[in-house]
Amino acid sequence: QVQLVESGGGLVQPGGSLRLSCVASGSMFSIVPMGWYRQAPGKERELVAGISNGGIITKYVDSVKGRFTISRDNAKKMVYLHMNSLKPEDTAVYYCNAYTNSDYAPLYNWGQGTQVTVSS
Repeated sequence: QVQLVESGGGLVQPGGSLRLSCVASGSMFSIVPMGWYRQAPGKERELVAGISNGGIITKYVDSVKGRFTISRDNAKKMVYLHMNSLKPEDTAVYYCNAYTNSDYAPLYNWGQGTQVTVSS
């Protein structure tokens, strides 16, 4: 059973930055694409950034392009999300998970997530 543990969230002012981290257990980490999802109050969880298993290909939703950067360290079984120029609409609980290439469906049980609040 793969476990995912997210950290790094917090309260930040608009325009600020945060770096989220996720550590995964299990032996399959280096062969699956990984993503960061977020869920804002009253909204569905959405995939905002993804990275291929080798770390070469990255994808972002339009709302975070140019502001967020996803990266991974397969040796440490970690994936990161660097978030710059944060906006109030980025406020959400952020989760990491592996996903399928066909439809981006999450592969594992969700972790507890990490809360990001952007507010002045």
